[in-house]
Order: sequence, then C-alpha cells, then structure tokens
Amino acid sequence: MSSRPPMHRARKRFGQNFLRDTGIISRIVRAIDPRAGERLVEIGPGQGALTEPLIEAAGGALEVIELDRDLIPGLRVQFFQYPDFVIHEGDALAFDFAALRGDGPALRVVGNLPYNISTPLIVHLLEATGAIADMHFMLQKEVVERLAAEPGSTHWGRLSVLAQYHCRVESLFVVPPEAFVPQPKVESAIVRLTPHATLPHPAKDPALLFDLVREAFGQRRKTLRNNLKGRVSAEALEALGIDPTRRPQTLSIEEFVRIADHLAEEAA
Repeated sequence: MSSRPPMHRARKRFGQNFLRDTGIISRIVRAIDPRAGERLVEIGPGQGALTEPLIEAAGGALEVIELDRDLIPGLRVQFFQYPDFVIHEGDALAFDFAALRGDGPALRVVGNLPYNISTPLIVHLLEATGAIADMHFMLQKEVVERLAAEPGSTHWGRLSVLAQYHCRVESLFVVPPEAFVPQPKVESAIVRLTPHATLPHPAKDPALLFDLVREAFGQRRKTLRNNLKGRVSAEALEALGIDPTRRPQTLSIEEFVRIADHLAEEAA
C-alpha cells in the first residue's frame, strides 16, 4: 500500500474538492472496472484518493495529469513503488490527448473534474474522441443532467448535442457533498461517456453543425425562425420537415444535422 502525504489545503482557484468517502471511491472504481494492460489516464489526481485503487486495479500502470505543482511531490512519494506511474504536470484544458495515445491503445480517461472548468474540459476531450475508449467523470450533478438530457427536457442544450453527437452518455449515480473535503454546495454525479464506434448521425461539416447549434440555443425561449434568422429561412426549415416555430430544445440531433447538412450543401 502507498504512504499517504500530509493533508493539502484545497485551492479555490483550482476548484479543488478532495474525495474522501471510501464507499463512494469503491463504487466509482467498480463502475470504471480498470484492467491490467489498459491505458488509464486520471485528470486531477489531487491527493490520490481515487488514484490508489485505480493503479492497483490497473496492474500498477497509470498516467495522471496534475496542474497543482504543490501536489506533485506528494504523489511521487505516495506511488514511488509503481515504475509505470507517470505524472504529466500541466493543464488538462491544453493537454494533447491524441498525442498521448500515439500508436498505443485508446485511452480510458477518468477524473474528479473541478467544477469551474468541467464544461470546457469536456468540450476539449470530445475533440479527441478518436484517441479515447471511454471517460468516467465526477461532475456537478447539473452538468451530468445536461450531458445525459433528452430532447424536449429543460436540460437539453448545446452541451447535450455536442456530447451525444460524439458519445453514448450514461448518468451512473449521485455523490453527496459529504463525500468531499471541503464540502461543495452542490451535489455531484458520475457520468460515463463512450465514443461511438460509428457516429449515429454524422454531419457533412461538424464545425458548421456545432456553430448552428450554438446559434440555435442562443436564446432558448425564442423559436428557430428567430434564432436562425439570416442563416436559414422558415421556408427552408419547412422543406426539411421542421416547424420553424419550434424552440431549439425540442430538436433531436438528427434534426440539427439535417439543417446543418442543408447549409453545407448550399455552401458547396
């Protein structure tokens, strides 16, 4: 077993909340189900609460990405007996996950993500899904609800479309504030994102699609006719079988792709 480093004061600017509940930790590791020989990458290991059971389950091989340089010496001491434990010091928001994979097996990415960067970090990871086998994250419950939402629900939005275009999203279970030190003011949840082997609704121009989705959700209470004015006419929407008086949160991914593909064909 590893020796634990002294308690580190959580840093507000890094959005740190350290997981302490051993029952929750065990449940997360069971959900991830790491195996020896896999390429496991943990974002923000903190003080190693999740790192320790992960590295043991993965046969001693684990890579971590840590931004807080004050935590790194403690991690080196804590896991010194694992020669295949690798620390990448840096910001996960700027990390090149595709380069990390290289020619090796697809990455299994896990982490208790800081609330203040969780959404941009997920967007960054979704751009690298070709290098990733799956992702398991602890996030603010509201973010997980947005990731796993269905069309027509109050949580369905730009992040839902982006995530589900690339991945199958599963909301696994809720984690109470008491599981952390310091306690956050909101509930957390565990989510699994598994990149699609084949995209269910591939767009001709994905960048155009996501730009369209961003515009469509610019003002959620307005209709498609208003939000997409100047981009696509009401008549064109009707010709695509989409009522221009609908609001963006009622559209499926397939319908957004239908509009985006129409725009791509017009621009060709």
